[in-house]
Amino acid sequence: MLETGVQTKNIISDENPLEGFEMLKRAGFTCCDFSLNAYLKNTFLYQFEVNSFFDQTEKELREFFAPHREAAQKTGIRIHQMHMPYPNYVPGAQDGLNDYLKNVVAVKSMEICAFFECPYIVIHGFKLAHYLGTEEAEWRETLAFIESLVPMAKELGITVCIENLYNGIGNHIVEGPCCDAAKAAARIDAANKKYDAEVLGFCFDTGHANLIGLDFEKFITILGNRLKVLHIHDNDGISDLHQLPFTFTRSRENFTSTDWKGFIKGLKQIGFDGVLSFETAPVLTAFPDVMKLDVLEFIAKTGKYFAEALDTKKI
Repeated sequence: MLETGVQTKNIISDENPLEGFEMLKRAGFTCCDFSLNAYLKNTFLYQFEVNSFFDQTEKELREFFAPHREAAQKTGIRIHQMHMPYPNYVPGAQDGLNDYLKNVVAVKSMEICAFFECPYIVIHGFKLAHYLGTEEAEWRETLAFIESLVPMAKELGITVCIENLYNGIGNHIVEGPCCDAAKAAARIDAANKKYDAEVLGFCFDTGHANLIGLDFEKFITILGNRLKVLHIHDNDGISDLHQLPFTFTRSRENFTSTDWKGFIKGLKQIGFDGVLSFETAPVLTAFPDVMKLDVLEFIAKTGKYFAEALDTKKI
C-alpha cells in the first residue's frame, strides 16, 4: 500500500524535534511534509515584513536543522516533500523584498531541501493575473522564477512542484495559478524537455481544488505521472480551512462537500505511487493538545483508508 505523511507544522518543535518525529512514528506515519514555510510566514510577507531566519549562512542553517535530520533518520520518518515559504512574489511590494524572496529565501530553501535529502519542494505560482491582465502573462513571471532555480534543482536532484491555487478578488474565491491541468501538463513537459531532467512536477491540493470546483478525477487524470506530491485536506467550499477529509457535507444526508471518490478514481487511473500526504496542521490546534496523538492517529487511519481504496474497489 501507499505510504502516508503529514505536514510537520504544529508537530515538530525546534527545541526538541525528536519528540515530534517519535509522535509521527507512533501515530502510524512513515513520511512527512517539512513545513519550511513556518520559518517565514505569509501573514508577515503580505505586510511587507521579513525576519532574519534566511539571512543565516548555509553552514548555520545546516547546524540549525541537523537535529531535525537526525531525529527523522532515527525514527525512520522520510522527509518526502517540503513547502517553500510563500508567497514567492508579493504584489505591491518594493523590488527589494521580491528580490530577497527569489535570490535568498528560494535559494536557501533549495539548500535545506538537499540537506534533508528531500526529493520534492512545493512552490506557489505568482498571483498576478489580476494585475497583468492574463494568465499567460502571470505564468511567464512564475516561469522566470522557476528557471532561476532549475540549475540547482537539476544539480541537487530536486523536483520543484507547482500547486493549484485559488485567489481572492473582492469577496469572491476565483481560480488562481495552475488551475488548468492541460496547461500545467504541457508546461511541465516543456520545462523537463528543455533541461533534460525532471526539474518540474505538480502538487495537487484537494482543498484548493474544492474551493474553485475543479473536477478531481479529470484534473488528476490529465496530469498523469507529472503528479508527484499531494496536499490532502478538506473545507466547506467557502474557506481554505485545512481540516480532516470527510469533515464537511453538503446536506444533513452526509454527501461530502469534497469529491473524495473522484480523488481516488483519478489516483487509481494514473497509477499514483507517491505518498498520501495530509496538509492538516490547523486540525491539531482545533483539538486540545492532550489529544494530539489521537488526532494524528485518526489522520493516519484516513490515509490507510485511501491506500486500501487504491488497492481495491472500495471507496
